[in-house]
Formats: sequence, structure tokens, C-alpha cells
Amino acid sequence: MNTQPAAAVTEKPKRPATSRGAEILDLITMSGGSMRIHSIAEALDVSEETVRRNVRRLSEDGFVQKVHGGVLLKHGSIELSFTQRMDESPRAKHRIASHVAGLISNGSSLFLDIGSTTAFIANALKNHTELLVVTNSVAVAHTLAARNNNRVFMPGGELREHDGGIFGAQVLDFVGQFRTDFSVLSAAAINAKNGFMLFDLEEAQYSRAIMARSGTTIIAADSTKFGRSAPISIGDPSSVDLLITDATPPQDIVTAAKTWKTEIIVIDQTHRE
Repeated sequence: MNTQPAAAVTEKPKRPATSRGAEILDLITMSGGSMRIHSIAEALDVSEETVRRNVRRLSEDGFVQKVHGGVLLKHGSIELSFTQRMDESPRAKHRIASHVAGLISNGSSLFLDIGSTTAFIANALKNHTELLVVTNSVAVAHTLAARNNNRVFMPGGELREHDGGIFGAQVLDFVGQFRTDFSVLSAAAINAKNGFMLFDLEEAQYSRAIMARSGTTIIAADSTKFGRSAPISIGDPSSVDLLITDATPPQDIVTAAKTWKTEIIVIDQTHRE
């Protein structure tokens, strides 16, 4: 008879072993499942080496997966990919996208960023004709290029694995060559104190650049972003002309938007704040 004790079953800890690891995990979770190492370091005001050391531990414990220059959250044993983020609040994103597309006429020029809501907007624009689109999103370019006499421009740079975005110093130089009718952006967080926020510095730099070079700036964001916080400002909130969303924001955001002179369009209502 075998009297050896049964092998212990090793389970992933429910929470990271250190408070720093928990902070990093919370940041990545709030960002939508992915984040750059340098953005985490900036958000926590620590060195990138401190972040990498903690990320290694989180990876060993099964919370995240390391990728080049960044981190992906694991949901159980499944990575939270860009495709999975597209599945978050899809009905709201679809309605927002339809409304944004209705504001853009054939022949318009526009900047589009890499957000999942923006990918829905690109799909809603598929029947538009003769658009001039500037984007650093592979998903957006794939949707709108080579159809209906559209012209699609993309910068050179690093193609990021976790979100299909192109970034690098040359991206901002590339953007500087264009002036468009619209810029359409996403936001990770919206609050009355800081306005429109992101977790990734490169994304924020791109957003600021395109906002400064467009006639009308649109933030397209579902109501789950209200009241959340993120470490990096997209820019002066008064630079945002329209916030298009699926539900009326909390009163403090409504009040702040009046100060910013940002019009809030709630797509499920005829009422405009």
C-alpha cells in the first residue's frame, strides 16, 4: 500500500503577494487588460526596474503575461486580448459608433486612435465614401482601406502585439503633416477633476497631437468610464468638442463639461446636456 502523502495542489494566489504587485495588477485591470511598463512606472512613480521585478513575480504567479515592453492581464488562464476588449459593452459601443458615423459626411478627413470603441466606429464608417483617414490602428486601417475610394494613411513605427497600435517617435512627426476635419478618440477614464484620461503615455501623446490638428474633437466612450481614474491626461478637456456616450454622466461631470464647453451627447436619449 502506498503511504506517500498526496502531492499538494498548487493554486494561483487570489491576490498578489506584495502590495506593489497588487497596485500593478489593479492598474492593468483598470486599463482594460494591458499596459506598458513605462506607463506603470509613471503611474506609481517608481523605476521601470521595480515594475519589471514585480511583473516577473506576477507572471510566475499566473496573473499576467509579459510581452515586449508591456504586460497583459490573464483572465483565469486566458489572456485579455484586444479581441476580448472588443467584446466588452458591445451594444453600447455599437450605438455610439453609429452616432459618430452619422456626424461624419462622405469626403471628410479624420484621425482615429487605437481604442476598441474606435474600431467599432471604423466599422460603422464602412459605407462612407472618399474618406481620408489617418490612423495608427491596424484594425481601423484594415476596415477602411481599399474600399469606396478611401485614402488611409499609417505611420511607420513599432507595431505593438497587445493592441495592434503603431507607436514610436516618428509617429508624432507623421501626424504633424495632416490637418483633418475630425479627430475621434477613446478614453480609459472620465472624471470631473481631471477630464479625459488614459493609462498609456504613448497613446496620450498621440491623442494630444491629433486633437491639435483637427477641426472637431470627439471622445467616444461608454458610461463604464465615468468616475474612473487613470494616471495620464489626454490633454486639456476644453479641447474636446463632443463627448458621445450611452448614458447621462454623473452630475459632477455634466457640470465640469459645461466649464470645458464640451457638449455631451447621450445617444439613447434625445436630451443633450
